[in-house]
Amino acid sequence: MLYSKIEGSGQPLLILHGFLGMSDNWKTLSGQFAAEGFQVHALDMRNHGRSLHSADFTYATMVQDVAEYVRFNQLAMVDIIGHSMGGKIAMFYATQNPDSVRRLVVADIAPRYYAPHHQDIMKALNAVDFSLKPSRQQVDDILSGYIRDFGTRQFLMKSLYWEEPGQLGFRFNLKAFNDSIDNIGEALPANAIFTKPTLFLKGEKSQYICPDDEPEIRHHFPDFDIVTIRGAGHWLHAENPADFFEATINFLKRQ
Repeated sequence: MLYSKIEGSGQPLLILHGFLGMSDNWKTLSGQFAAEGFQVHALDMRNHGRSLHSADFTYATMVQDVAEYVRFNQLAMVDIIGHSMGGKIAMFYATQNPDSVRRLVVADIAPRYYAPHHQDIMKALNAVDFSLKPSRQQVDDILSGYIRDFGTRQFLMKSLYWEEPGQLGFRFNLKAFNDSIDNIGEALPANAIFTKPTLFLKGEKSQYICPDDEPEIRHHFPDFDIVTIRGAGHWLHAENPADFFEATINFLKRQ
């Protein structure tokens, strides 16, 4: 069973984080959605956060995880917000389980195939040798040799925790990611269709959703809108949370 943080009451809302993220990344927005009448379920996907570690790391298994979570918690009809990898999971889940999804929000990812592009991040993470018992500052110093962007390093450092006194580690399953990194870019199959309302949010500075993606988005999600979050890159919910929340809550509450 996936680890989750549940707060609020009302319409169930699942939040699915992106690759290398976790539910904690959504702490502030989760509270805002809960205050607007949603029962928020912020999940840690497998191999992330506090959820199970497994060598099996595919969209098929992650969709199955979400389906089992929905059944276990007896959630009859859910809304879903998914960012990046979480957006792909949400798209796969909604097209396979359309009767259990009311509305879908996909943050900065399209249904298409994405070539592997996390090479620098993976090199940085694999360069950390925890057997040497590095401090948090030493881990950051190692990451900075590969990743110049402070925000990206800060995002990765949030998964750093004390396994025991004096011993740091990453909460995510780096070995599974090394073995299965190509799976992250998988495209939706041509016959995957979800006809209910779907909102795509794209970061103004991000290239993850391009104008060329619209025909494919329309094919899979015929009842769709695309809203651009100004001044934001790929981590649009962290870079402009106010506009992200406004666009999302207006869509979820639209009559």
